Amino acid sequence: MPSDRVTFPGHSGHRLAARLDRPDGPHLATALFAHCFTCGKDIHAARRISQRLAAMGIAVLRFDFTGLGHSQGEFANTTFCSNVSDLSCAAGWLTERDMAPALLIGHSLGGSAVLRAASDIPSAKAVVTIGAPFDPAHVTETFAHALDRIEAQGAAQVSLGGRPFTIGHDFVKDVGAQDLEPAIGHLRKALLVLHAPRDAVVNISNATRIFMAAKHPKSFVTLDDADHLVSDPDDAEYTAGVIAAWARRYVDLAPPAPPPGAPEGVTRVTETDPRSFLQDIQNGPHHHALADEPEAYGGTDRGMSPYGFLSAGLGACTSMTIRMYARRKGWPLTRISVDVTHDKVHAQDAGSQTDTRIDRFTRAITLEGDLSPDQRSRLLEIADRCPVHRTLETGAQIETRLT
Repeated sequence: MPSDRVTFPGHSGHRLAARLDRPDGPHLATALFAHCFTCGKDIHAARRISQRLAAMGIAVLRFDFTGLGHSQGEFANTTFCSNVSDLSCAAGWLTERDMAPALLIGHSLGGSAVLRAASDIPSAKAVVTIGAPFDPAHVTETFAHALDRIEAQGAAQVSLGGRPFTIGHDFVKDVGAQDLEPAIGHLRKALLVLHAPRDAVVNISNATRIFMAAKHPKSFVTLDDADHLVSDPDDAEYTAGVIAAWARRYVDLAPPAPPPGAPEGVTRVTETDPRSFLQDIQNGPHHHALADEPEAYGGTDRGMSPYGFLSAGLGACTSMTIRMYARRKGWPLTRISVDVTHDKVHAQDAGSQTDTRIDRFTRAITLEGDLSPDQRSRLLEIADRCPVHRTLETGAQIETRLT
């Protein structure tokens, strides 16, 4: 998906670095993503979720808070409230460009921040938290050993995730003064709480307290064995899929009417890991799948093979064609199943005069219902009228170009 590097002024006037992940097709809605404490806009979970939503038609703005990543300013001078203000600035920047955010997503402390900021972003219809603390002061546990030094000196450098950060007394004082319960109770927006039971950084009890403080509509989904950063690609993909499916219910994603004569859509296949064969497949704004190869062929076996998809297309089209005919005739066909196998055979074995090898697809069709022998025979003939069957038999012209 297209990803634009942009900047906008934060709460203190410093330029904040951001990425705007845009849909490749129609822009149906916009989301605003807030990252975890001392993280950045480019962590794996943020990138994966943004790309998944963009594939649905939802543009996503993810940015580095003041003093982090590529954003200007001093992190030591920031507070929880300044992060909330940065979120409001981001929402305002989007609104000025006719992209007011309808969905707010926050990871860890970013989740606490979007809960606080939501009331100041009137365009937002839904809020998602991922591993968020109910009490923002929870974040001070990550540098508890330095609290006395921060109190005595006004600031102290600590190591978080192997990187040095200067934490100021104002930040500690500010997070300690926060009480999110009233803000959650008066959210007046749909809420999705995502949390891993084994989260070793922010205990699952935080998710329970957020959920209990909120009023309906609200949803709670467990992330099972995910870590706090949702660093495993499978966990990030699951999280993205849940958010994408849930958001449809609360964010208006009605696509614009297609122009006359517009094609049905585009199927986009994107490589997800250059070290294997895993492919991300997106068909239009709503349909998503994975393609892969078996482990024996160097893949990770996380999706059907390309020939598996080809067989699936033949089987699905066969079943649909039979159903359409039986429905029109009013025949008592109760269920259809089609088993498709694929192999390579010599053309002579398939009745051809050449000695080359060709592809052979074999269909085993099961028809259930009180059908007469003549009806079953007729439906078997109809199977050969399946459009995909005809395409495979007659061949197709493929045009290829570089973009």
